[in-house]
Amino acid sequence: MNQKSARKRVKELRELIERANRAYYDEAQPFITDREFDDALRELEELESEYDLATPDSPTRRVGGAPSSDFPTVEHPVPMLSLDNAFTEEEFRQFAGRVQEALSGQPFTWTTELKFDGVSIRLRYEDGELVLGATRGDGLRGDDITANLKTVRDIPLRLSGKFGEVVEIRGEAYMEKEAFIRLNQFREQSSLPPFANPRNSTAGSLKMQDTREVARRPIRFFAFDLIPEGGTRIETHREKMETLNKLGFRICEHFKVHRSADEMPSTLREMESRRRDLPYEIDGVVVKVNEERFREELGFTSKSPRWAIAWKFRAEQVTTILESITLQVGRLGKITPVAELKPVQVAGTTVRRATLHNEDEIHRKDIRPGDSVVIEKAGDIIPQVVSVVNPDRKNRGAHFRMPENCPACGSLLEKGEDEADWRCVNTECPPQIRERIRHFASRDAMDIEGLGEAVADQLVSTYLISNIADLYSLSAEDLLPLDRMGSKSGENLVDAIDKSRERPFGNLLFGLGIRFVGKTVARDLAKHLETMDNLLSVSEEEMEQIDSIGPSIAHSVKTFFSAPQNRKLVEQLRKAGLNFQAKKQKTESAALQGMTFVITGTLPTFTRSEAAELIVRHGGITSASVSGNTDFLLAGESAGSKLEKAIKRGIPVIDEKALLSMTEES
Repeated sequence: MNQKSARKRVKELRELIERANRAYYDEAQPFITDREFDDALRELEELESEYDLATPDSPTRRVGGAPSSDFPTVEHPVPMLSLDNAFTEEEFRQFAGRVQEALSGQPFTWTTELKFDGVSIRLRYEDGELVLGATRGDGLRGDDITANLKTVRDIPLRLSGKFGEVVEIRGEAYMEKEAFIRLNQFREQSSLPPFANPRNSTAGSLKMQDTREVARRPIRFFAFDLIPEGGTRIETHREKMETLNKLGFRICEHFKVHRSADEMPSTLREMESRRRDLPYEIDGVVVKVNEERFREELGFTSKSPRWAIAWKFRAEQVTTILESITLQVGRLGKITPVAELKPVQVAGTTVRRATLHNEDEIHRKDIRPGDSVVIEKAGDIIPQVVSVVNPDRKNRGAHFRMPENCPACGSLLEKGEDEADWRCVNTECPPQIRERIRHFASRDAMDIEGLGEAVADQLVSTYLISNIADLYSLSAEDLLPLDRMGSKSGENLVDAIDKSRERPFGNLLFGLGIRFVGKTVARDLAKHLETMDNLLSVSEEEMEQIDSIGPSIAHSVKTFFSAPQNRKLVEQLRKAGLNFQAKKQKTESAALQGMTFVITGTLPTFTRSEAAELIVRHGGITSASVSGNTDFLLAGESAGSKLEKAIKRGIPVIDEKALLSMTEES
């Protein structure tokens, strides 16, 4: 690999990892497994190191997802870092060897505890009272969800013992398996889509705006760390766990102290064999150095401690018969081959179907109908076919061939030059319409209560609607022929649709279902471009000036709005009276009134988004490109071509300090 191809691969990996982070942390809808994510991150780290391509904003230097705009953002005084992973005994022994070498033979002990598959939480107590509860976010900043966390019964509102004036607790929020099953049964009865796994349901519940609804969710909490402020000091992790228990927290009942690394593989194997019997989901064992003084000596990398590692379990594998291969049409037209299996128990649930990802993957593994196949739940979430048993046997079925036409609407399938997936580009394809309607009606989009999967299916199959804009012309009488739809429920649904016209512009953008545009990206687009007309006219280059927008996202957005049928859809939604303008941010002063700023480069303390917020708060406006209307260029490090353009035009160039002085916020 040369420098050019390495740079291209680094760009691909960064975009994949950023999308995966948004899906996992912000949207609670992971689309790749933990192992696939870790492999991508490891490859990125190696390429950045070998070809000197590391940058301050690389995902190798960050943790998790960005804080949500739905809740106030809080800074973490002690960063909430992630853990490095070991998937094999050899990888663990390499980690243990590095620790022992760094400590130069000094005697120390290890601890092991379960790795809960939940959501990391930070709690802050002052004089024994709970004053703050926050998510991990990006590791440096998270969402203030104190009100929601106060509804969790395992989190004491007041500590049961005295431990300094200020103490921070770290732990994991989760749902027990049985409670999760009951929650999904309730959702299905209410025509709501079920959660994929307990972690997703926990993450989604904690981000709800209605604390009464959060209180109804069966969320539990285990504490695993204690960070005192002031002069109080705890010498070992074991002492921390004992103190947490005395303060009123539940701790891992399988916590152990080990004298050497050689003792720990047996602990891992024991817990792996018992994981199905536990009432909650775990995906490994966390190994830590016990003594606090040695943790301080070992220190941290940019994203994880050098004194701890997560030793991940292997996915459970079973063998069954692949009876046939069917095709599934996704919301954005992606055609996914699906293995129809002879039902089999895997990781505690019955599996009848498993993803085959794409045509290339089927050919690489040489999977054919009638084969005996090995399947596993990747990350204990997504069933997938790992391999074929005895692929050299005689009289196997025929090789799989992707059809030329969409199995649902008959349109020709298309495949991009650099893509592995075939797609149906007919936006009127019924399965796509059904999925788009469900997505459009979801809580994070237009929040149309009562418009679940069953209703969406009927609306499309009875030809009452052919796109999302048609929802706004429905009457209660139109809905009466639908199954289980009486006059009252029909009126309620029409009222919910009508109420959705008031949803924020960012929610509408997310609801449109543009490829790569999750709810965080949608809100950033709405915030910076402000109106639908600005979004329709903005260039890809201008879009890329927004912090969260990369080339792939900008190109996807531009392609979506360039399509005639999507332009027509936008105009239908405009006529229906939907919100096409972001809410104006409240100004605090007129210090920058009438001034237009362009922001470029890396600022010392602000992100570009934060600097833009500061400008707007004081009456100014921001633009993506330098022009004759630009009053100031706010420049940081690596300013690039915009700085050159501003100098040529004689536009004043200021730094962050000057901006703060202008707003009197320094």
